[in-house]
Amino acid sequence: MSVAAVKDTAGIEKVSFLASIPLGFQHLFAMFGATVLVPLLTGLDPAVALFTSGTGTLLFQLITKGQVPAYLGSSFAFIGPFVAVAGSHGLPYALGGGVVVGLVYALIALVISRIGVDWIDRFLPPVVIGSVIMVIGLGLASTAVEMAGLSGEVVSLASPAVRISLFTMLVTIAGTAFFKGFLAVVPVLVGIIAGYLFSLTQGVVDFTAVREAAWFGLPRFMAPQFSWPVIAAMLPVSLVTITEHLGDVLVLSKIVGKDYYRKPGLHRTLLGDGLATSWAALVGGPPNTTYGENVGVLAITRVFDVAVVRLAAVFAVLLSLMPKFGALISTIPTAVMGGVSIVLFGVIAASGLRTLVESGIDYGHKRNLVISSVILVLGIGGARVGLGAFELQGMALATVTGIILNLLLPKDK
Repeated sequence: MSVAAVKDTAGIEKVSFLASIPLGFQHLFAMFGATVLVPLLTGLDPAVALFTSGTGTLLFQLITKGQVPAYLGSSFAFIGPFVAVAGSHGLPYALGGGVVVGLVYALIALVISRIGVDWIDRFLPPVVIGSVIMVIGLGLASTAVEMAGLSGEVVSLASPAVRISLFTMLVTIAGTAFFKGFLAVVPVLVGIIAGYLFSLTQGVVDFTAVREAAWFGLPRFMAPQFSWPVIAAMLPVSLVTITEHLGDVLVLSKIVGKDYYRKPGLHRTLLGDGLATSWAALVGGPPNTTYGENVGVLAITRVFDVAVVRLAAVFAVLLSLMPKFGALISTIPTAVMGGVSIVLFGVIAASGLRTLVESGIDYGHKRNLVISSVILVLGIGGARVGLGAFELQGMALATVTGIILNLLLPKDK
């Protein structure tokens, strides 16, 4: 069975509506756990997070003219600042800071629309781009392993979480390698369903929340409040999230084979991400960001139809209005998503390696060797550098350091 019948004006294969339904659910399941986790850690309403994730993605698609198959979910970069501000001033003030941070994106997008993106080739050559993409995937490796129950002092098959995660991972790998026809584009969904069914046999699924949840209900929206000291303290987060945005758009460009920096343009993707962030904080949700989990789904399935991503966004909005179905999805054990994530995040890292190989990077040249080495260690090691309220860590620090090394180190052997 073929899922693609025609191509759109950008050359992306289109998917029939019936085929897009399970593909949309695949994206929904991939983003669900992380998107709901952020509000749980910050004190916000998970239903609002689902609502703003879906509507934010639709807003992003509108601004980027439906050309970028990116899904937006709750940003982990804001967890620390939100918890700190909530403790000292209250959550509404943290939301106010999130609104302004999103508007900073818009300001930077305006500047980029004027100066163009030619500077990117100088600041982000393939040796930096490929290494950063590897960091994006491998930097999430510890998260996937922890979710899978494969970290800690004692890891044994006697643990249900270990059995579930390994079973889910093996089914996903088998689906990616051996499925044919339509099943070949939904191996992640098949892996999640198989892992969930296996979890039922292990007695680890609790349906109490499903029974207690209402069928329909509005999320608990919250209005932001603004304080200049709080805004000033949160503004440095914009550098981290903008750097993450550059990396995510780079990954998408490499996976899809399109230069999204130039069409629809980095200014549009940045503006879409920023306004989605401001919109989310404006109604009480965690700020948004493009999601690596969904990028991994794209890399595995090779289905880049934006209509599928839009349908996933619609599903997220509907779930936010139907607590019982949201509660049902939340019963999926963390180990199931951990098993899937091992494959998803690994595929992202492998995409970075592919970029380096296809670009013909000469690692006999010590300059390239040093740049990649420093980026990988800083990014994967989770290094942090702070100056007052300003802090760079992980991927953002690795990217900035890679850019500086690329500008300073001599290009001649």
